[in-house]
Amino acid sequence: MVMQPASTDVAARTSAVISELRNLEGPLIPILHGVQEEFGYVPQETLPIIAEALNLSRAEVHGVFTFYHDFRKEPAGRHVLKLCQAEACQSMGSDAIAAQIKQKLGIDFHETTKDGAVTLEPVYCLGLCACAPSAMLDGEVIGRLDADKIDEIAEEVRS
Repeated sequence: MVMQPASTDVAARTSAVISELRNLEGPLIPILHGVQEEFGYVPQETLPIIAEALNLSRAEVHGVFTFYHDFRKEPAGRHVLKLCQAEACQSMGSDAIAAQIKQKLGIDFHETTKDGAVTLEPVYCLGLCACAPSAMLDGEVIGRLDADKIDEIAEEVRS
């Protein structure tokens, strides 16, 4: 992986996020979240800036960035649909739900539709085990998914 030098704008915006959060205890994850909030994803060129500011190696920052699935390497779609793939949801049919939404959207997990409307991501527990299978659309949790709800979700994210 080759890390390119950051553009002036990216560097300035990243430095602003770092300045705001660097005094927290354990600031790396909050900073990565802040950078993702700023850009919609974590540009690779921000990782060396973060590493230098926190006196960490690039490998340490890269390791944390790639370990956590919430951090994106590229911008997400206008909508983000997260489907729970944990055991409780699997036992209630999440595999069939996932297959249905993938077919309707024409994408797989970790992909964004060509029109940029929706990004589909797997998650491993939304805390709605009693309402399985479940999902989260743009931060709003949805329980008891079935074929009709999947149709509604697909229509909503396409409009």
